[in-house]
Amino acid sequence: MTLQTEFDFVLPRGYVDRTGLAHQAGRMRLATALDEIEALEDARVQANEAYLPVILLSRVIIRLGELPAVTPQVVENLFASDMAYLEDVYMRLNTQENIRLGVVCPHCSGKFEVQVSPLGSASGADEALNAQ
Repeated sequence: MTLQTEFDFVLPRGYVDRTGLAHQAGRMRLATALDEIEALEDARVQANEAYLPVILLSRVIIRLGELPAVTPQVVENLFASDMAYLEDVYMRLNTQENIRLGVVCPHCSGKFEVQVSPLGSASGADEALNAQ
């Protein structure tokens, strides 16, 4: 059995390049220990911890639309909703445990928690949200 180490995604909005073209489809690989260590040692992260997701994502996103490379500058210019989406994908790919998220129902405004299975999990429920 081969371990899947790369996963496709589609951004909700997409990175818009200088020509106005939106890049939505991409591919992310599993993070390595070196990815996390080197990201923590990056001077930009040392100066501002909030920059850590930018560095991590620029290391693990191996393709985004037709862009030649995904750099920290590309990640910096993502829409906030796309950044949140990618951070969620990263967490789901690189954790073994189910993640519990607080959500608000768009219809009734009720608040509740959902349990999200890690992507690539053996359960086969990669994209399923299971209300708890």
